Amino acid sequence: MSLKRVVITGLGALTPIGNTIDAYWESLSKGVSGAATITKFDATHFKTRFACELKNFNPADFIDRKTIRKMDLFTQYAIIASDQAIADAQLLTDDLDKTRVGVIWASGIGGLHTFQEQIRDYVQRSNGTAPYRFSPYFVPKMIIDIAAGFISIRHGFQGPNFAVVSACASSTNAMIDAFNYIRLGRADVIVTGGSEASVIESSIGGFGAMRALSQRNDDPFTASRPFDVDRDGFVMGEGAGALVLESYEHAKQRGATIYAELIGGGLSSDAYHLTAPHPDGEGAKRVMQDALRDAAIAPEAIDYINVHGTSTPLGDVSECKAIQSVFGDHAYQLNISATKSMTGHLLGAAGAVEAIAAILAVKHDLVPPTINHFTVDPTIDPKLNLTFNKAQKRTITFALSNTFGFGGHNASVIFKKV
Repeated sequence: MSLKRVVITGLGALTPIGNTIDAYWESLSKGVSGAATITKFDATHFKTRFACELKNFNPADFIDRKTIRKMDLFTQYAIIASDQAIADAQLLTDDLDKTRVGVIWASGIGGLHTFQEQIRDYVQRSNGTAPYRFSPYFVPKMIIDIAAGFISIRHGFQGPNFAVVSACASSTNAMIDAFNYIRLGRADVIVTGGSEASVIESSIGGFGAMRALSQRNDDPFTASRPFDVDRDGFVMGEGAGALVLESYEHAKQRGATIYAELIGGGLSSDAYHLTAPHPDGEGAKRVMQDALRDAAIAPEAIDYINVHGTSTPLGDVSECKAIQSVFGDHAYQLNISATKSMTGHLLGAAGAVEAIAAILAVKHDLVPPTINHFTVDPTIDPKLNLTFNKAQKRTITFALSNTFGFGGHNASVIFKKV
C-alpha cells in the first residue's frame, strides 16, 4: 500500500528555559541554562539540591481551578503544551472531522506528585486518631494515560487515544506511533508529545540513590555538561513538549503552515542492562540505522543530530561511538548537540522537547549548542563537531533526534525540511 506523508503543523513547549515555543527557541539559540537551586521543596538534606524547574509558571493562568484539582502536574503540563500546539496549527475549525483526530501522549513516571502526596497523607493520618479516605481522584490523577484522555475530552478528539511508556524514550515512541497511524491512513491528525513533573522528593531521592544525578551543588548553572570530562550525571528537568502531526494531504487541503516533515522512525533494545547503556552503543547504533532505513535516506544525508546526551559518564561516550559506527567519516561533517545541557533531562518528555529543538533547527538553519563545555574528554573523538558553547549556522535539510531509556529502550526520529 502507499504510505501517506506526515508533516508537523503545530508545536507547543513548556520548558525550564521558556514557556512557549518562541521563548524556548530563543533560549536554545542563546545557550541559556535552566538549572538552579530547587524551590519546589526543601532539598537541604538531598545529595542533589538543584534541578531545571519551570519558571514564572502558574497553571491557573491556563486551566480553571476546578479542573486543576482533578489533574496531577504532569497532566497540567500536557494540557498547556498541547493547547499551544493545537492553536499553533489552527486546527480547531468547524469542518474538522474529529473522528479522524487522535491523541498519543507519553510520560515516563506520570502522576508521581499525586502518588507521593496521597501516601504521605495516609501515613501521617494512619495513627488511628483520625479517619482517612483516599481522594476519589487519586487513581485518575496518577495513571499515565489520563493526559491523553484529558486532551481528547477537552477538544472532542475521537480518534486513536492512548499513552506510551518507555522511560526516557517515551515521547519519541509516541511520535513514532502517531507517525505510523497517520501514514497508514488510520487518522488524519494526531496530537502527540510528552510531559513530566519529576522535580519532587521521591524522584530526586530515587535518581540520586542510583547516582544518576549531578551533585554539582556549588555550581548548578553549569552542572549539565554533556561530553565534558568532568560530567557527573544528569540534571532533572520538568515540563512538556507537544506536536501536531498531520498527513501532508490533509495539511495542504486546509492550508496549514508546515514546520517540517517526519520521514522516519527507529526502535531498538539494548537487551543489555536495566539502567546502563551498552558500552559500545550497539542499541543506539541499531536504532539510528533503523530510522535511516525507514526514512530511505543514506547516512550522509543527515546534517544535524540532537543526541540523547544526558551528561552521564557512560552514556555520552557510548552514543558517540554509535554515531561514528553508523556515519563513518560523515560523522565529522555532522553537527551534534545535546540540548539537555540547557533544559536538563525531562525524562519521558525529553523526546518531544528535543524533537522540537531539531525541527526548529531545520526551520531556522541554526544548530543549538551544547553548553557548559570546559574540559575535553580524551575518550571522545575531538574531531566530532559537538557544537560546544555557541550556536552554529548551517543549512539543515535532515535532522535526527535520539532518545534512550532505562530498560534499554531506544527511539530515533528523522525530520526533513519542506
